[in-house]
Amino acid sequence: MTEAGTPETGRIVASGFRPAAGLANRHVQSLLGGIPATRRPRVSRERWELADGDFVDLDWLATRGRRWALVLPGLTGSLASAYALRLLRHLADTGFRAALLNYRGLSGMPNRLATGYHAGFTRDVDAVTRRLAARHGPGVVAGYSMGGNLLLKWLGEAGSDVPVLSAAAVSVPFDLAAAAYNLRAGPARPYDRYLRVGLRRYVRRKFRRPAASPVALPDLRTLASIEEFDDRITAPLHGFADAADYYARSSSRRWLRHIRVPTLIVNALDDPLVPRATLPSEDELSPCVTLAVSGHGGHVGFLGRGARGLPRFWLEPYLLQHLAAEPAPGQAA
Repeated sequence: MTEAGTPETGRIVASGFRPAAGLANRHVQSLLGGIPATRRPRVSRERWELADGDFVDLDWLATRGRRWALVLPGLTGSLASAYALRLLRHLADTGFRAALLNYRGLSGMPNRLATGYHAGFTRDVDAVTRRLAARHGPGVVAGYSMGGNLLLKWLGEAGSDVPVLSAAAVSVPFDLAAAAYNLRAGPARPYDRYLRVGLRRYVRRKFRRPAASPVALPDLRTLASIEEFDDRITAPLHGFADAADYYARSSSRRWLRHIRVPTLIVNALDDPLVPRATLPSEDELSPCVTLAVSGHGGHVGFLGRGARGLPRFWLEPYLLQHLAAEPAPGQAA
């Protein structure tokens, strides 16, 4: 790891995160990062029709501000995801119009089309950000876990033609195949089981009548891993040959060198879901990308040391230093 890259590459830096006393364990960090808020905020929901006849719902925490900010949650995530709500509140308090994108079928009712969302489905992110920019000018986007992979892939695909000033991604599974293998083999298996519960709920709600599915649905209880779920459902439903094809075509790692807007990525080396060997090197990053790495933090945890040694969530202020920075000369405000 180096503290500075060359003009031709991105940078890998130490994030400076230090876990709260007694909370260095990666599983403790990951679990505490999911602590729900004591109260749910009032939100304004807006439904956006899409060009293909489907729709997505945006949940707005704040509808006024100097710029808009869009948050992309992780797999099966929503406004109930504690990490997303924490960042939305910080964004709103900092003066952003702040919204969460509910992926197709995750806003409480099934989407219209047989297809849904997946880790490489960037079309909706592109459509929503361009519509936001047409209304309010360019904004910022942050993504967590699968949402981080989705965000980075979209940024790389679009290059300089993106309607955002900056972006941030957290706990990113850069190599989906390696992450899936990690989930089914070893100490990450409890996370695999947890994620499968949400995926089964999503599929059952979407296809209340099995005949409505364009692919033969297996007994969801027999799917023993996320990888098997993706092989039997996600891949055929979205036109991939199998899980391996889906992972290869949807992983963000190969797109990192094509990103053309200031982008901060935050990952922990002890992330139980993301193998540390899959973190990219500096020569895989574009000059616009900074990868901030910490030894601890788990998966979307980052519960650090606050005043008087009390625990505090470290991540949101760190992301805001990047997202709330004034545009560089030549960028639209």
